Amino acid sequence: MTSAKRVVVFDYGFGNVRSAERALARAGADVEITRDYDKAMNADGLLVPGVGAFAACMKGLTEARGDWIVGRRLSGGRPVMGICVGMQILFARGIEHGVETEGLDEWPGTVEPLKAEIVPHMGWNTVTAPSDSELFKGLGADERYYFVHSYAVHDWSLEVANPVMRAPKVTWSTHGEPFVAAVENGALWATQFHPEKSGDAGAQLLTNWIGTL
Repeated sequence: MTSAKRVVVFDYGFGNVRSAERALARAGADVEITRDYDKAMNADGLLVPGVGAFAACMKGLTEARGDWIVGRRLSGGRPVMGICVGMQILFARGIEHGVETEGLDEWPGTVEPLKAEIVPHMGWNTVTAPSDSELFKGLGADERYYFVHSYAVHDWSLEVANPVMRAPKVTWSTHGEPFVAAVENGALWATQFHPEKSGDAGAQLLTNWIGTL
């Protein structure tokens, strides 16, 4: 019998860690909530949640050495998944209330305010995923996912010049204007929405991620 994959939910003070823990356990993972360096480094998968302001999340992550852990894991090809602001901080920078904050810069791009009649974007929405997406495997185009955010990335600019490397798979959604809803880029995956709050579709998505660990 194959043992369950070990997933650490990184606890740096800015995420719905309990709901993430329950959802991952439902998807079949052996889950632990911790900021312990060795456990975070050695887990099969590391999940980085995030709620609140970009700058506050970056400050909390850095103080918990999460920036270093994410970088070290990715340099060794070890899977990391970001959720909501945990996805946003993977980009180069975030701009909130006119203040620019450096992100982890794993991807180029700027997290900026949504331009829509109603902000925040709160509730269920569909996404447009690439046909070969592993994250959305088995999920139909009419599935809806739960979003809560006022900021997003509107432009994807990462190009892969090396033909040996697989190009990132970018999923989009729309609220007022198109924005990046999810990214699959080697060992680094992320979603702007909350899979742990997205019912059966979110559970399938997390199961898909765990299946790649």
